[in-house]
Amino acid sequence: MATPPSLCIDNLKSALDDAGIGQHPVEVHGAMVGLICGGVAASKDGWQKPLAELMNDGQPLTGEIRNLVTEMYQDTKTRLADVEFGFVPLLPEEEVPLADRVEALSLWVQSFLTGLAIIQPKLNQASADVREVIQDLAEIARVELDVSEDDESEAAYQEILEFVRMSAILCYAEFRPEPGAADAADDKVIH
Repeated sequence: MATPPSLCIDNLKSALDDAGIGQHPVEVHGAMVGLICGGVAASKDGWQKPLAELMNDGQPLTGEIRNLVTEMYQDTKTRLADVEFGFVPLLPEEEVPLADRVEALSLWVQSFLTGLAIIQPKLNQASADVREVIQDLAEIARVELDVSEDDESEAAYQEILEFVRMSAILCYAEFRPEPGAADAADDKVIH
């Protein structure tokens, strides 16, 4: 499943700029993935409100950015729920200098951890595997490398990127709501 063209970094950056939001697209995607992997409620308010808190000082998203973020949410949730769709963090393409991609990965991981922590404030009670992954991700988020453009550095980046990808999938597997939980919550609404 290919990522919709509308969800490229340039389109998101333009919509964020137009909305006066000073976030980078990788930060928005990282925070959203953190919220989803933390088990945020699938309802409209369940994920939009905490994301607005993180990226827009709690102000609701409107216009094009709202549409793009909603599309990103649906695409990301689908990719996380079905391994065949191939979840990957939204990061710059290979043509971008490696130092910029490493910086973007660090920003993505920082935002992912923030989103995850908002939905799962008791991460210290997670499984041992998830706690270890979170510690490793915290180290990746703090990394400040003087990166050289060579095959060895590129291979190291790809290895870290794969670790980040699998870590997000592990967190999603641990914290995601039970299938049908959103439907059950909607059925309990009293009129």
